[in-house]
Order: sequence, then C-alpha cells, then structure tokens
Amino acid sequence: MKPWMLVAGLVGLAVATAIVGYFGFGAVFAAMSEIGWRGLAFLCVYSATPITLLGAAWFLLDEMAEPRKLGVFIWARMLRDAGSELLPFLPVGGFVIGARAAILQGVSASVAFSTSIVDVTTELLAQLGFTGLGLALLAIAVGNQSTHKALVATVLAGLALSSVGAWAFIELQRRGAGPVERLARRLAPNVVIDFSGALRGLYSHPWRIWAAVGVHFTAWAASAAGVWLALRLSGVQIGLDRVLAIESLVCAARSAAVFAPMGIGVQEGAYAVVGPLFGLGPELSIALSLIKRARDLIIGAPALIVWQAIEGRRLVPSVRAGPFSRFD
Repeated sequence: MKPWMLVAGLVGLAVATAIVGYFGFGAVFAAMSEIGWRGLAFLCVYSATPITLLGAAWFLLDEMAEPRKLGVFIWARMLRDAGSELLPFLPVGGFVIGARAAILQGVSASVAFSTSIVDVTTELLAQLGFTGLGLALLAIAVGNQSTHKALVATVLAGLALSSVGAWAFIELQRRGAGPVERLARRLAPNVVIDFSGALRGLYSHPWRIWAAVGVHFTAWAASAAGVWLALRLSGVQIGLDRVLAIESLVCAARSAAVFAPMGIGVQEGAYAVVGPLFGLGPELSIALSLIKRARDLIIGAPALIVWQAIEGRRLVPSVRAGPFSRFD
C-alpha cells in the first residue's frame, strides 16, 4: 500500500468518527439498534439479488459465454466488489481480483479483462442515469427552498462532469486503452492478449452494451429497494422514492471521491447530509451507512478467504487435487 493511501484511509476514518461523534455515539448506536439484526440479516440475504444482476450484466458482454457460465461472472463480480470495499487499495484492485477470478474459472484473459473494463463503463453509464433520477427527486423535495438550491446545482454540475468523463473513458477504450492493456499483460505475461481488438469487438455490438446498462440500472434500483425493505422491516416509515433518492446521491458522492479508500468518511458524510433532506434523521442515516458496511464485511470477507484458498492451492502442487481444483 502506498503511503498516501494509508494517510487517506486514516483521514477518512477520522472524518467518519468525527461525524458519528458530532451526532452522538449513543444516538447513532441506538439508531443501529433500531435497524437491528433483523435489518442486517435481511440486507445480507437480499444482497444476492443485486449481485446476481451485476454478474448478469457482465455476463451479457461475453458473446461466447454459455448459460452455465453465468455463475462464474456472478462469483467474479462478488469478488470485485469485496476487493474494492474491504482491501486497502483503489477500486482497480477489485477490478483485477474479479478478472483473475474469471480467468481461474475458464474465461480467457482477453475476454476477462476486456469485458471487465467495458462492464465498469456500462455501470458508470447506469449510475449516471441513477444519479439523474436522484437529482430529479431532490429537486422535487427541496422545491423553492433557496438554501438547498445550491446542493441541486452542485449535483447537476457533478452529473455533467461525470457525463463528460464517461464519454472520454469510452473514447479512450475505442482508440485503445494502453494503460489497462499494459496492466493486463503484466498480470498475465504468458498469455497473448489482443486487448484493443477485444474492446473494439465489444463496442461493435451496441445492443449488448445498452442491455448491460439496463441491467446495471436495475441492480442499482434493486439495491435501493433492499435498503427500503430493511428499513420498513425495522419499523422505519419512509417512501421507496425517498430511499431511491438517498441511495442514488450517496452512490454519486462515493463515485466522485474515488481516491478515498473504501469511501470511508465520504459515505458517512453523504448519508448525514442527504438523509435528512428526505425525512431520514442524521443519526439513522449514519447508522444505515454503518449497517451497510457490516453487511459488506459479512459477505465480502468469506468470499475473499475462499478466493485466497483457491489461489493458495494453485501455488502448492501437492494439494491441487483438493476440492478447489475445479477452479484451476
């Protein structure tokens, strides 16, 4: 881990702690108790829905994949998210872990890396639409309140900049993503990868791109619906449209702060600011953020442990005949 990443992580942790302290540790923990184990358990079980959709969106990009390979992409996507959320490096670390997991289960290196980068792109496009939905709901919620118009303008400006960035990212891929290609070759030095050709091939089938965007958008919406259901199970009365707005704007804030490891501090601050605009108190909003982090740990940690076991068995020939050998 680079020193600046450690510093960023510590600063984020300090900010998150300060936010919780500002609203009161007791009040936040009481709010967490309000959501309770029932809400946490539901989020953990329900997470299978958005994860399956995210894996399916990635699967759609591989035109040669057989239906039975869908599980490969779901597993690899779970590992990508776990790496991004739980390991102390930038999201590119999760990207590499996910691609590596797909390769270990029979996906070619060229397909794994090219579809990964395009999958990230389609998710970015879907998130722009999801953020646009949140912005519209925010504009309706604040109405003519001048104190909040600045927030609407800020989100709108961020959405515009993100759109320009998405366009530039797509153009970079269409012209040949040199840095990503060099990374892929370094990770798979013994495999010949026509990365630029693979990317051009993917973009020559626009229907697959837009289908993946649609599935990603559905996954984002499904994730927000899961949060709404968890809150309702915990006795919190709030409309689905309000939860959709909160989740979309929080996700936008996290994406904008891409250099903050695991979004520590950013996520908590975003919930504390956005939640109250839609009727969710700051203490409960922060508690929801912490509950979601607990969910990510409960799901992601075992997945990463299994992945490490698979990698470890590949490095020890004497145990390759074990139960994980089918992933070699």
